[in-house]
Amino acid sequence: MSGETLSDLMRRGAEKLQNAGLEDPRGEVRRLLCLVTGYTPATLIAKEQDPTTDDLRTGFDLALGLRAERHPFAHIAGRADFFGLELWSDGRALVPRADSECVVELALSLIPKDANWHLADLGTGSGALLAALLSQRPETAGTAIDLNREALSLAAENFAHLQLGERIELLRGSWAGWTGWGACDLIISNPPYICSDVIPDLEPEVRDYDPVDALDGGPDGLDAYREIITLAAQQMKSGAYLVLEIGYDQKSAVTELLEAAGFTEFEHRKDLGGNDRAIAVKKS
Repeated sequence: MSGETLSDLMRRGAEKLQNAGLEDPRGEVRRLLCLVTGYTPATLIAKEQDPTTDDLRTGFDLALGLRAERHPFAHIAGRADFFGLELWSDGRALVPRADSECVVELALSLIPKDANWHLADLGTGSGALLAALLSQRPETAGTAIDLNREALSLAAENFAHLQLGERIELLRGSWAGWTGWGACDLIISNPPYICSDVIPDLEPEVRDYDPVDALDGGPDGLDAYREIITLAAQQMKSGAYLVLEIGYDQKSAVTELLEAAGFTEFEHRKDLGGNDRAIAVKKS
């Protein structure tokens, strides 16, 4: 409708998103308006009473409709921020999440700043974990492994966009079939860890738009950990590290799997919400 100000768009947008069941409709609308206008939040406030153009309203209504259908904001924007990096984001892989940044922080605490290490990311998805590590440790190189062809294509685009492509080898396949375990100084993974019967109850943004093979960890959520930990115990070299993201309630279960496989040196990290989120072990 003509004559609408940014404030008017915010008002009707918030009503639409509230009806769609979003928890913070006004905050969501501000993010959408900043995306469409290119304004910072402060500029958006200063210009709330400014009239809008036809093109702006069209762009806003398109983005608003997608968000009301519970498309993730990162898919609407086409990008996600992670550990200070801008990553392309779409339905080919999990949206990078702030909770995973503590996994990167734990891994970085183990890698000397000038280390000429080789790293690997099992189930790389968007490439977020490996990209963050290599961006902070310029002497390192890495291997990105994913069974999903589409996810690996997104990771390749992100590595190229971040000018990391020359330091990364891309491998499509399973970690069980990978032969490079013994050549790595640190292996990191955010494997699927949601219990199969919980997936239908997840938020629509996750359930409907994240790839299910990146979510489903089997009946108890631990299938991928059993595989990775068994392979790591058998094939990693002495002195190398394994760093795993875990579900908020999986610290004890994953620790028991690691202990049963012979790992003894543990470090843990919590995410921004205070939940257990990362475990690191050193191969003896």
